[in-house]
Amino acid sequence: MEDSTLFAAPGSSLHPAIGHLGRLALAVFAPQNGLRHYLKMQYADQTFKGLYHWNWFDAALLIPYFAVMILLAIYGIHRYTLTWNYYKFRKNYSPNPPKHFDDLPRVTVQLPMYNEQFVIDRLIEAVCAMQYPREKLEIQVLDDSTDETQQVAAQIVERYAAMGHPIVYIHRTNRHGYKAGALDEGLRIAKGDLVAIFDADFVPPADWLMQVIHHFAEPEIGMVQTRWTHLNRDYSMLTQIEAILLDGHFVLEHGARARSGEFFNFNGTAGMWRRQAITDAGGWQHDTLTEDTDLSYRSQMAGWKFKYLPHVECPAELPIEMTAFKTQQARWAKGLIQTSIKLIPSIWRTDIPRRLKVESIYHLTANLSYPLMVVMTALLIPCMIVRFYQGWFQMLLIDVPLFTASTLSIAVFYLVSQRELFPKTWWKSFLHMPGLMALGIGLTVTNTKAVMEAIFGIKSAFARTPKYSVQKKGEKSKAAKKYRKRLVLAPWIELLIGAYFFLAILYCFTNQNYFTAPFLILFVFGYWYTGLMSLLQGSFDRWRTGGANQEESSPKPFPVGV
Repeated sequence: MEDSTLFAAPGSSLHPAIGHLGRLALAVFAPQNGLRHYLKMQYADQTFKGLYHWNWFDAALLIPYFAVMILLAIYGIHRYTLTWNYYKFRKNYSPNPPKHFDDLPRVTVQLPMYNEQFVIDRLIEAVCAMQYPREKLEIQVLDDSTDETQQVAAQIVERYAAMGHPIVYIHRTNRHGYKAGALDEGLRIAKGDLVAIFDADFVPPADWLMQVIHHFAEPEIGMVQTRWTHLNRDYSMLTQIEAILLDGHFVLEHGARARSGEFFNFNGTAGMWRRQAITDAGGWQHDTLTEDTDLSYRSQMAGWKFKYLPHVECPAELPIEMTAFKTQQARWAKGLIQTSIKLIPSIWRTDIPRRLKVESIYHLTANLSYPLMVVMTALLIPCMIVRFYQGWFQMLLIDVPLFTASTLSIAVFYLVSQRELFPKTWWKSFLHMPGLMALGIGLTVTNTKAVMEAIFGIKSAFARTPKYSVQKKGEKSKAAKKYRKRLVLAPWIELLIGAYFFLAILYCFTNQNYFTAPFLILFVFGYWYTGLMSLLQGSFDRWRTGGANQEESSPKPFPVGV
């Protein structure tokens, strides 16, 4: 670390800021002699050796900066641990159920929906085509819609019921409890001992029920989750990155936790519950935005075992617009923190093994990394100035290990998941890693707001992710205008932060600090990409077309600014 007394005699009282400005002036006006001069300045110049003295100005910046970096590194090391456990406990996974039912149990399939008229025909057609005895199957369409979806869904249900399918339409006049409330109300009149749940954007294959059902022949199994796949993975760069993000969750996170016997969560869809496991956990509750994770932990604490079947796939639609994706991610971020506040004290008081408690804390608090990223963003450039001319040894000793733990772990985590799914073509995922990491950075503004709302107990409505029913690249959907989320302030904040980091890159090149620039480019691209895409797909498009239908978007969306 270089001293702020660069232009003063040792021991003088020159203000630290003046020293930093002087150092900046030296860097700007120093002669530029190419690579030789750069290497000399970085590694051979001993002019200022021994002049540094610790001062409170530097400490006030560097202590919180490194504290944040260490916390991020801890979560990064946990990603390495999950990857290790995935392979360590690989033998614990068997795709085949150890027992089979002699007589198939009665199953209720619940289809919760809200203003999703463009995808419900596809969903109901797929569910009605599932292979299962009709006399032991019940299909509930749980519709909370406030728009034309009511009429569309009712007509589709009437048509399939006339064809002999055991399907019923249930519409609520209020959204009490949102999705959790709809599922709970449907469960009260459900006839099945087992309950499968599919969101409106999913298209379960015909053999899905038969692949899952026999795993419940083990009486201790309370829930079985299957793996999401992606109908529109190749629609755009955004959907390709979204697919990789979800693949990491469903391959390594779920895989590692399920194989090592740790708690993991139902994902809200593409899974099946034993009805008694829901009842023993206290039923569906709607005091968090992730009712699925909340119920999952309560059920497992009540003694029920969960299974994860990665070989059973259930295709779904990925959000095609940045605003829809940000809304989804913010809801998940806020909901998980709400669940952590609600359940971690209870988890810690139970008599389950300590490793399960620790893993639960890692899982439920992972989104705290977003506020930490905000702190790091604010401190990054001032700390870079303070540490100018620090030298390669200090960087190698401190920064490289922290970077490897926190940032490199992200790339490793998702590349491994792609290698597991696509062993012959996984290497192509390297091309998406910069975009993936930049997108994660770009989500910082909206997700931090969501996390802070959860911490301070600010309640908000359950805002479902718009479904557009598109699969092919370039395909348009009339649902986009109807269900597009309103944009307010967040995109502009993201653009400003991106400009801040762009100026930092110019500063780096001015001072020949070339090694820092690639890292900062991720910040620029991340913030500008999420900000510009939000504007181009929202406000600017609405202005160009003279105003989109705001029926569903008119109420303030969650989170504010998305």
